[in-house]
Amino acid sequence: MEVLLFSLVLGLLVASQGEAQGDASQFTGRWLTHYTAANNIEKITEGGPFHAFMRYIEFDEENGTILMHFYVKENGECIEKYVSGTKEENFYAVDYEGHSEFRVVRANNIALIAHVINVDGDGKETELVQLFGTGDDVGSECIEEFYNTLREKGIPEENILNFIDNDTCPEE
Repeated sequence: MEVLLFSLVLGLLVASQGEAQGDASQFTGRWLTHYTAANNIEKITEGGPFHAFMRYIEFDEENGTILMHFYVKENGECIEKYVSGTKEENFYAVDYEGHSEFRVVRANNIALIAHVINVDGDGKETELVQLFGTGDDVGSECIEEFYNTLREKGIPEENILNFIDNDTCPEE
């Protein structure tokens, strides 16, 4: 009996360390990009396709879809984008700048951490970790979870860009 209980606890611990699963529709709403990091920094600097200022994410579990509304900055100008995708096994498949897999790693009522794997038209793979918040502050605990996710994914901390302090794009 003790072995069975230990196995259950160990299984729950391992599952809790993995990426978020389940119904993401509860996280539909207004989200702002706080920080983004990538193993390929060129993809997230101004003019890069993932230099993105999120505004809204809609998770539709019933239909297995995601819709994202955001702005990218090119030459200081905010360009509005809408991107949709479909739910696969444990990620959303999105055709944006090639093929992207968008995963919710952790989320609560004030912060959402996403892991994105993008393969561009040239076959180059880029991994990103993004921290979104419902307001201007996500708290130190969420920021620490963001840093932990970076370490898990092997993305250097020096590749973090602060978006929330540089967001001059329209609210919505």
